[in-house]
Amino acid sequence: MFRLIDQKLLQWKNKSDRKPLIILGARQIGKTYSILEFGNKNYKNAAYFYFEGNLKLQNLFVNANDNIQNLIIQLSIYSGINIIPETTLIIFDEIQSCNAAISSLKRIYEVMPNLHIICAGSLLGLVTKREGFSFPVGKVDILKMHPMNFYEFVLAIDNNNTTLLNEIQKCYDNNKKFSNHDKAIDLYNLYLVIGGMPDVVETYIKTKNLLLVKAKQMNILESYSKDMVKYCTTSESIKIESCFNSIPAQLAKENHKFQYNIIKSGARAKEYENCIDWLVSSNIVLKSIKIKQPIMPIKMYEDLLSYKIYMLDVGLFCAKCDFVQQTILFNNDNNISKGTLTETYVAEELNSGNISLHYWESNGIAEVDFIYQDMNGEIIPIEAKTSINVKSKSLMQYINNYKPRYAIRISGKNFGFENNIKSIPLYAIWCLTKSLNDQF
Repeated sequence: MFRLIDQKLLQWKNKSDRKPLIILGARQIGKTYSILEFGNKNYKNAAYFYFEGNLKLQNLFVNANDNIQNLIIQLSIYSGINIIPETTLIIFDEIQSCNAAISSLKRIYEVMPNLHIICAGSLLGLVTKREGFSFPVGKVDILKMHPMNFYEFVLAIDNNNTTLLNEIQKCYDNNKKFSNHDKAIDLYNLYLVIGGMPDVVETYIKTKNLLLVKAKQMNILESYSKDMVKYCTTSESIKIESCFNSIPAQLAKENHKFQYNIIKSGARAKEYENCIDWLVSSNIVLKSIKIKQPIMPIKMYEDLLSYKIYMLDVGLFCAKCDFVQQTILFNNDNNISKGTLTETYVAEELNSGNISLHYWESNGIAEVDFIYQDMNGEIIPIEAKTSINVKSKSLMQYINNYKPRYAIRISGKNFGFENNIKSIPLYAIWCLTKSLNDQF
């Protein structure tokens, strides 16, 4: 399946100042598959090393004694592949299991900079928090990977959808209505149910069986729970899982701000804030931070004590909440509120474009779902709506108070631009993230 990261990997390979690459991302988003495919297509050979539970491999690095040339010889012998600079891709998988391997990247880059190395690990984000561990800052390139976004999903469902996506892009650029709007909305509803985890998408493509899709999603959620147990103490894992399991209830509230007393009565931040950090660092949740004022740079105006938590993938969230799949597919809003799904989806799409998640709220009176800062320092508000009913007092209050250059409304409506508000259909957020990344 086509993944957007393929283009970024090729750019990394062709860099003149290329360093060992570390790919960050949650478990089962397709990191290993994408790296292996990239190696097969772009190198003479690839040497693959899997660290988790492999003491023999880990000891090669522990006993290397800073002799990098000898280490590479030992890795060649271990893998049965003659590792040659420039023509061999070295792949270190689940590298977070071996501190010595991560630390060695600095010396490998200094001694043999022409080696091509890509590292991946489901919990690499937690490595930097280990006491006494020295991360090779400045000696590695870092790339974030996400679940498949809507664009990737639509191509995976049918390669012929390239034409549809190209037309969506043209309509986005010109603020013109898209003639196949209803078809695109149907694909969006399907994405809400399936999400962007590659194994789940593949299950749907092969079987078209939504029960099997949900079973696959529940297996992934179970694997996340096992990680919590595996890498934490018993008391820590219980708290982390409690935070994770509270996400549906957190987003069901009128105020989506994360509240510890939803986890249990009387719970305090001091008791659970490390658990939130664990979930964020493991990349299985997304954190959107409130800003006190929409002023550039927004990082300086973050209210770090006020935030929302979303799951990394809308399909997993749909399964975890036990939404009725058919009701979502047929866009029936009479029996369920799709607002939480919509907001999770928008957060996921923005995150896939490496857009930092922020929101604005005014004393509990008004709230704008998302805020971003563009390359010119402009602060742009984004409102997310589930249907074609787009009336919003909060967005209008924000516009009246802060006079942004323009605002964005994401909804079930077609493309348009009026009253200084750019209307983007739910299926076209990838166009927004693409345009923002093109700016940088």
